[in-house]
Amino acid sequence: MIEQIESFLKEAEKYKITSALELEEFRLKYLSKKGLLNTLFEEFKTVTLEKKKDFGKKLNDLKTYTSDKYQNFKESLDSTSEGLKTDLSLTGEAIKLGTRHPVSIIRNEVVSIFERLGFTVSEGPEIEDDWHVFSALNFPLEHPARDMQDTFFIQKTPDILLRTHTSSVQVRVMENTQPPIRMIMPGRVFRNEAISARSHCMFHQVEGLFIAEKVSFADLKQTLLFFAKEMFGSETEIRLRPSFFPFTEPSAEMDISCNCKGKGCNLCKYTGWLEILGCGMVDPNVLDFCGIDSTKYTGFAFGMGIERIALLKYQVKDIRIYFENDVRFLNQFKPSI
Repeated sequence: MIEQIESFLKEAEKYKITSALELEEFRLKYLSKKGLLNTLFEEFKTVTLEKKKDFGKKLNDLKTYTSDKYQNFKESLDSTSEGLKTDLSLTGEAIKLGTRHPVSIIRNEVVSIFERLGFTVSEGPEIEDDWHVFSALNFPLEHPARDMQDTFFIQKTPDILLRTHTSSVQVRVMENTQPPIRMIMPGRVFRNEAISARSHCMFHQVEGLFIAEKVSFADLKQTLLFFAKEMFGSETEIRLRPSFFPFTEPSAEMDISCNCKGKGCNLCKYTGWLEILGCGMVDPNVLDFCGIDSTKYTGFAFGMGIERIALLKYQVKDIRIYFENDVRFLNQFKPSI
């Protein structure tokens, strides 16, 4: 039996290992559960006492040599570009990294800017009722937005519809939260409009709401100025033009300065300004409808289209491309590694 172990040792010394496959064959032959060493250790139990010392010494020599040889060669293979570092379970094709949609990129950037001002995110249902989309926001019954030309109604039911703006989330927040309220509401909205390069029947908005004691229009202006500079650059200027919205009074539309710096270009239609959002002080009627004391609290609201900002920031001229899932277009927004 001792002679047999010695022959195994000589055989192991002559065993040539030049690849990961041969190394694995060596392990299976000598060191695995069904290998020679395991078999010999089982036979060791049946050896007589007078032979156990010599048998055990030879057996340990064989174990030490084969283990060291395996470990040394394994380490040398690990230090090279081939060998055991290869994961045979990996796919044969390179894994391509995806990218975020440009609308998602802008949405996350807008949310991040307002979060730094203390705003929190609130979301609501896309299928809404008339109260949250129109009535609670001070829309008169005869307002054109209630007409079928602008709104998608569900199964011709006048009270159930696809929300036309995320202002419906503002109503839900005001109904269930007492001031101070400082929230933004990003989400998808729907309008029954003709699809063109500048408009779509489905798009995304971010609306904001701030209600507390002694909130003024100056607070609104400073908030939007901070947003514009963070989103479009520190040299960006804003201007507010008087406008009308049923749920705010006074109301305004906000423009930002164009990159042409007033020289005029096709993007700004040679005016030097680009419209990006609507805003205003929350109408007292809206506060009262939602159970907030309008004699104690004031607030401001604003709303912007995410696609509109993405069009301006990425100099894209057709809004439809954001909904076509063209991989060639989306790959342009792949992050650099």
